Amino acid sequence: MSTTITQGTPIAPPRAPAAAPGVEGRRMFAFLCMVFGMFMAILDIQIVSASLAEIQAGLAASSDEISWVQTSYLIAEVVMIPLSGFLSRALSTRWLFAASAAGFTFMSFMCATATSIEQMIVYRALQGFLGGGMIPTVFAAAYSVFPKEKQPIVAPMIGLVATLAPTIGPTVGGYLTDLFSWHWLFLINVGPGILVVIASVTLIDFDEPDFALLDRFDWWGLLFMAGFLGSLEFVLEEGPTNDWFEDNYILAFAVVCGVSALAFFARVLMAKEPVVDIRAFVNRNFAIGSAFSFVMGIGLYGLTYLYPVYLGRVRGYSALQIGETMFVTGVFMFVSAPIAGRLMTRLDPRIMIGAAFAGFALGTWWITFITKDWDFWELLIPQMLRGTSLMMAMIPINNLSLGTLPPAQLKNASGLFNLTRNLGGAVGLALINTVLNNRWDLHLARLHESVEWGNQAALEQLDGLTKTFEGLGSLASDAALKQMALIVRREALVMSFADVFYLLTFVFLALVVAAPLMRRPRPGGAGGGGGH
Repeated sequence: MSTTITQGTPIAPPRAPAAAPGVEGRRMFAFLCMVFGMFMAILDIQIVSASLAEIQAGLAASSDEISWVQTSYLIAEVVMIPLSGFLSRALSTRWLFAASAAGFTFMSFMCATATSIEQMIVYRALQGFLGGGMIPTVFAAAYSVFPKEKQPIVAPMIGLVATLAPTIGPTVGGYLTDLFSWHWLFLINVGPGILVVIASVTLIDFDEPDFALLDRFDWWGLLFMAGFLGSLEFVLEEGPTNDWFEDNYILAFAVVCGVSALAFFARVLMAKEPVVDIRAFVNRNFAIGSAFSFVMGIGLYGLTYLYPVYLGRVRGYSALQIGETMFVTGVFMFVSAPIAGRLMTRLDPRIMIGAAFAGFALGTWWITFITKDWDFWELLIPQMLRGTSLMMAMIPINNLSLGTLPPAQLKNASGLFNLTRNLGGAVGLALINTVLNNRWDLHLARLHESVEWGNQAALEQLDGLTKTFEGLGSLASDAALKQMALIVRREALVMSFADVFYLLTFVFLALVVAAPLMRRPRPGGAGGGGGH
């Protein structure tokens, strides 16, 4: 356990001996290879989202089954992410990362060879579980291996990858499927994955394994955690489209989630060597930063979902057109990452966090004026604000949350921190879909009421549509009514999008107010094991 001073402010670890230039360069290259492996694991969450129709056709799957290509990956990944802290201590960073990268690469190849939906679901679950071991391992290495003076270089790197990969996932997936076939969504991982495995085995030398920990592995803790997190992810993924607890499966998994959660937390608090150590939450910065990371998951995954839904269902864009429109966010993430890294050395990070969430709020408020005609140019400024705000928030939140912890807690804490972002995304998507559906029903009822009571504008619109379909003869009025109904549904959907963005605006504004609750590290304090 770390030594702390009064009020929970961590004492800085002792200065580590400076690494020789050759060793430092080798470690940086090894870290870059790890970052690329993490990029592949995060990218594969969203890379299939724009190509599910093609995968469904290729595997002769039903519309209910195809969603499990994404859901199985998410459920397995969310179990592995917190488990990675224990495994990293037991196996070492080198062997956990190499094994995760090798397994992820092999399962990527197997996904490409799947000939049935059942095979694909199994392979995707294993791919997500193994890939989940890479993500928190990179975050832990960033803050334990490199000295504090390297953080302005390292922190933007992991922040950019963690936010850019899910944002450009649909774009990359759309291009690959259009140019080649859906198989290349997975085959593209094989070559780079092999290189990452080789680099991991030969270059990573950050720590030593402690195999004795495996003798004390808490299998009951793992079982309860899998039941808790896996069931929670299932309920959040399937709930909005299946009437929540009206569905017997969702109700059953909700019960499993609740019982498993109670058993898991009891086990964690009582076990001598828990599968996940939650004591990092005693640190105020880590606890508040994890809450911020949770809401960032909504901004990252929720908005990555909302924009394409609007562009596809209202504007009628193809997957490729959606990807090209969404690419703006990725460009501004890339441009703002080094700027955010430099600002970290000059500004109070809490000011950056507050400004970033204010930028999120401004972007979502901007879209509350959305109409059916919004396209690339109308969405440009909100996407610019989102891309910039993601980087301005992610980097200081990472630094204040993980950079203020002692090295002994980093591996476990990194898994928990990344878990909060993923759960935030899952909760955000469930909330967004539920609000979107409920408000759509409400606006549909109100608009139908207006039309039924003989609204003059509606009658004029109907007359105009009837004239448009004059060539159909006696069927013209029926065609006009059908077209009118579609217009009403579209307008109700656009209004429900505006309501969702209003809700998100208030969520982000709440975090602007909460930013000062974090403590700013003392100069020279806190930071990874290598530095101050």
